[in-house]
Amino acid sequence: MHKAGFVNIFGKPNAGKSTLLNALIGEKLAITSHKVQTTRHRITGVVTEPGYQIIFSDTPGIIDPKYKLHEKMMGAVKSALEDADVALLIADARADFEENVSLFDSLKLKVPIILILNKTDLLPAADLAALQEKWTAWGKAKKVVPVSALKQEGVKTLMDAIVTLLPEGEAFYPEDTLTDRSTRFFVGEMIREKIFLLYSEEIPYHTAVVVTQYQEKNTLVKISAEIIVTRETQKSIIVGEGGKGIREIGSKARQDIEKFIGQKVFLELHVKVRNKWRDSDLYLKEYGY
Repeated sequence: MHKAGFVNIFGKPNAGKSTLLNALIGEKLAITSHKVQTTRHRITGVVTEPGYQIIFSDTPGIIDPKYKLHEKMMGAVKSALEDADVALLIADARADFEENVSLFDSLKLKVPIILILNKTDLLPAADLAALQEKWTAWGKAKKVVPVSALKQEGVKTLMDAIVTLLPEGEAFYPEDTLTDRSTRFFVGEMIREKIFLLYSEEIPYHTAVVVTQYQEKNTLVKISAEIIVTRETQKSIIVGEGGKGIREIGSKARQDIEKFIGQKVFLELHVKVRNKWRDSDLYLKEYGY
């Protein structure tokens, strides 16, 4: 009996969805940072084992849209709600219980639910036990699983629970498939992650990354990318004094990209100003949203 299905992850911004996806897949597919709204796209990761295939989907954190970009992000959440066979609802173990309950109730899910308590390594054992009881009493989850996605604790228990709930069916993808996203997509995401790590305040939220060239040469891969911002002042902050900022982004991103594709990389970055790109259908489409 072979099982296969779509298992989609939902939760508030910064609950640890992307870190969990990476832990479940055993590869760094989704970019992570301590800032909210790092994930903008729906990212798919495929796990194939003898007897089952799971297509995991990490979705943007659920927010009230303020820009067209946010609306596109919530569109990704909506599509994930519609095609899930199993829903993973992830809650930061330290977050407000009632807030998470009202969020998860509002999703109106009709598929089996696993409730994941994340960041449990930051909670005393007695508090965790009490919290598990509260979530079990909520009554809508088939199972409540405590994990620390960052430390990869509880991931095996979670995988076992997921496989139990998977529907019977044939595999959707060839067994060596890791994701349905292109290498170019992940290159852009790795550059964007470095902007989240290196810049504070609003800069990362005003930024998009577009890979304009991906050319495989004999000895290396030549990549050009544009970092899009909304104002000239942001451009000068990212470029930095004497180009120091953009060099640091490039050097940190290049290391990750080389590890990801297993080849030497020549990376060229440019910064472009596109006023109000987050509210422009044309630009959002061009930038892959």
